[in-house]
Amino acid sequence: MKNILIIINDAPYGTEKAYNAMRIANQLAKDHKENIHVRLFLMADAALCAVAGQDTPEGYYNIERMLKLSVAKGAEIGVCGTCAKARGIAENKFVKGAKLSTMPELGNWIAESDQVMTF
Repeated sequence: MKNILIIINDAPYGTEKAYNAMRIANQLAKDHKENIHVRLFLMADAALCAVAGQDTPEGYYNIERMLKLSVAKGAEIGVCGTCAKARGIAENKFVKGAKLSTMPELGNWIAESDQVMTF
């Protein structure tokens, strides 16, 4: 099985980096679920992607729904603990399946990955 790590640094809204990263993650899981394992690491303002209860206007993409879809398709979601703490985000505010993570875990994920993408 091939491991792909997607590191997101940007906020869920304001740019489309998180949106495009989630599109890629979900497409990989859809088209290659038998031979690709996706991990997402959210750091800096991307820690906000994991917050539950996002309410976007009708017809606008919703990062929370996209993240939940990734989890349902088997993706692992790590959120930088330092980044979340700096933004006042407690783990109990995360969508189900996202967890606080650390730089050592990110290092391990990078070492175990066949491909790393950053947004």
